[in-house]
Amino acid sequence: MKNLSINDFTRKTASGEPTPGGGSISALAGALSAALIAMVGGLSVGKEKYAEHEAEMKSASERMTALSERLLDEIEKDSRSFDLYMQALALPKDTEEEKAARRSAMQEGLKAAVEVPLGVCISVMEVFPLAELMLRHGNPTAVTDALVGTMMARTAVLGAAANVKINLRSIRDEAYVSDTYRKVCELEKEALYREERLRAMASTALDP
Repeated sequence: MKNLSINDFTRKTASGEPTPGGGSISALAGALSAALIAMVGGLSVGKEKYAEHEAEMKSASERMTALSERLLDEIEKDSRSFDLYMQALALPKDTEEEKAARRSAMQEGLKAAVEVPLGVCISVMEVFPLAELMLRHGNPTAVTDALVGTMMARTAVLGAAANVKINLRSIRDEAYVSDTYRKVCELEKEALYREERLRAMASTALDP
């Protein structure tokens, strides 16, 4: 899916098919956020004005490029995890044994549909500290790029978290649900806090 053109991917999203859905779009938002932070680093490397922090910028840019690639792979993984659940729904349920096997497969499919967006949430959190680095020490002409990257990261985390939560509602493993819900709520809270902080930091460069 990541190899589709922007036009084809957007049309596929707008079609009547359930995938790619919100989870895949959240992964894409995360990939774009990391790519923007990598770009700001690239615009700061090799310039004497930012030489003091060049090693940090170069390392950050490389990390964000790699993260962006990983998150693009999550687009397909999210769609596949949903397909697992749909396949489980289609299993036969004529006998008690078939019903039990179907229920088990559905639960496994739901957990897969939780683990992918949860992983997206965790991965995208890597963007925030490097976005702060760019806002503090990067090329000031790219401050809006770092800011948009920050806001996209927030959206990616909150979107992926919503997908985690909706699938948790149908999982019967209470310990798993409780632990995962706690984790994802903490990630949401941290993403909102970091975005607000970085937006405030960027505002001084944007105010007339």
